[in-house]
Amino acid sequence: MRVNAEKCIGCGICLDYCNVDAISMNKTGDTEIAVIDNDVCVECGVCYNQKACPRGAIEKTELSSYTDIFKHVISDPTTTTKETGVPGRGTEEAKTNDVTGRYQKGEIGICIDMGRPGVGCYMYDVEKVAMAVAEAGVNFPGPEHTPLAKLMEDIDTGKIKEEVHNLHVLSVIIEGKCKEAALPGVLKAVKQVEKKIDTVFSLGLVSRVNEKGEAVVTDMIEAEGFEMPRKGKVNVGLGRPLID
Repeated sequence: MRVNAEKCIGCGICLDYCNVDAISMNKTGDTEIAVIDNDVCVECGVCYNQKACPRGAIEKTELSSYTDIFKHVISDPTTTTKETGVPGRGTEEAKTNDVTGRYQKGEIGICIDMGRPGVGCYMYDVEKVAMAVAEAGVNFPGPEHTPLAKLMEDIDTGKIKEEVHNLHVLSVIIEGKCKEAALPGVLKAVKQVEKKIDTVFSLGLVSRVNEKGEAVVTDMIEAEGFEMPRKGKVNVGLGRPLID
């Protein structure tokens, strides 16, 4: 995105539309116009799509580099990720587990939603979290399930490619799974790495209930000192039968 200096009248209306404060006012002499910091901009398109500028001064720029295209795809909910065919951040997470069977009995799904809501995150912080939970026993899926895998240098350790460390995105999901026995260690790792990053994230856990309709994950959450979740999604199993 860019601001056409000849069209901008310096009204500042566009500032409130930016999720990550990439737009600021720049004063030169008696003239003040809006400018976009492309290192901070996540190419979500909100300012352009919502017609934030009454004079049409906000314009799209050609996204030629791989990093800019990735920023746009992962940050603009109106786009669809090529590899997964899923709009938005490109992952179905656990929403269709009755069809995919991605998380089986004895496994815990991990969905760490970074930079959301409305804060954004840098990939070097994503790497810190991914590597911390990988060391604790989380395994990550390949790029056919999550676009983040494309940026990983080592999918086993969660190491992110050096050239994208400073990439700024609106949000990204670290998705994986671990054995039930590994979950306490994963929760400890999440608590520790939280102090080492400069963004926000939410932790989602996916668990299949036992024959009594109980989820063992709730006991583990309490044991590690986490507040019990107040929101959740229930997959009632209306898709094709799962293979246990």
